[in-house]
Amino acid sequence: MQIEPFALERWMTTYETRVQYDIAESGIFPLTANDLLDLVPAAERGPTLQRLLNLRLGYSEARGSLELRRALAETYANGSPDNILVTTGAIEANFLLFNVLLNPGDHVIAPYPAYQQLYSVPRALGCDLSLWPIRPETGFRYDVDDLERLVQPHTRLIVINSPHNPTGTVLSAEDLAHVYEIARTRGAMVLSDEAYRWLTIPGGERPAPPAFDLGPAGISVGTLSKPFGLPGLRIGWLAAPPDIVARCWGMRDYVTLSPGRLNDALAILAIRYRDRIIARNQAIITANLAAANAWIAGHAGLLSWVPPRGGLLALLHYELDIPSLELANRLAEEYSVMLAPGSAFGLEHYLRIGIGQDPPVFATALERVSACLADLQAGGARPAGRQR
Repeated sequence: MQIEPFALERWMTTYETRVQYDIAESGIFPLTANDLLDLVPAAERGPTLQRLLNLRLGYSEARGSLELRRALAETYANGSPDNILVTTGAIEANFLLFNVLLNPGDHVIAPYPAYQQLYSVPRALGCDLSLWPIRPETGFRYDVDDLERLVQPHTRLIVINSPHNPTGTVLSAEDLAHVYEIARTRGAMVLSDEAYRWLTIPGGERPAPPAFDLGPAGISVGTLSKPFGLPGLRIGWLAAPPDIVARCWGMRDYVTLSPGRLNDALAILAIRYRDRIIARNQAIITANLAAANAWIAGHAGLLSWVPPRGGLLALLHYELDIPSLELANRLAEEYSVMLAPGSAFGLEHYLRIGIGQDPPVFATALERVSACLADLQAGGARPAGRQR
């Protein structure tokens, strides 16, 4: 496989351990191990900790432990442990599915802009790729009519991501059902990257159900990274018909073999107490969304955005004549703030912003971005053209 460089990941790697204020991050502010243990009722906390400390760090069950797969299956309408494969993050689940489901020459439809894996891997596999545009002109919304026009007789897979990275747009339940029917009636499947499941926005839109719940043509991919604040556990999963799970498991034998045993055990706690994690996340999202709206309103004429309708991400538009990569680099190197360049998503004069950071850090980051913008204007940076 010859695959193109992953532009966003290469850029993030350059700065993410160097800056003080990361508001490009796509997930919620991470939990500590103590935070996770504090979710356990007090009477059970000591025994739980001892069980974790006494866990022998040998290989885990290759599919993920039965206890974890059962807990994940119960989050779907008709899931069983045989429908679940635990993976090294959602990124491995997607990679396995692309390699199992696709052959060279198959037609794949994927959203654009998007997390680059969702279109670069099918392209590298030799698939015939069509990009489903999520356009500024429509307020960054999925347009199912656009999808209808892209479908071909040899379409084998429709990829969706809702809530969407990087725009925060959301597919409604009605639109998801429409997408599912488009795929099912043509003998195709829907791969739904649901990395932002369980993350809702105040005043946002009601998320669609998991694609897996719609029927055998639907596959859901999930993760603990973004909605649970546990990216360091590297726990994701796919929910699919058992034959597809078995094929992905067979390919996974050649890649990562199994999840970490301790990671698996901690993941079980996260799923068991997810309602408390979701409540904690909601407080973070509410505070940061209010701060971002007030800050953007204070820079009217210079900054604008379509607030996220779900998830944690949105694209921030700026009216200055400076390329997004140059601006993002300057923010990181001179102001210690990370905002991802829109160029990583094929869009100029945009920066990707995430509202999952610790609220005091988020507020300070916005102040530093204001300072950068003021310095640029004082230095003679010209307003950009109004066409987007």
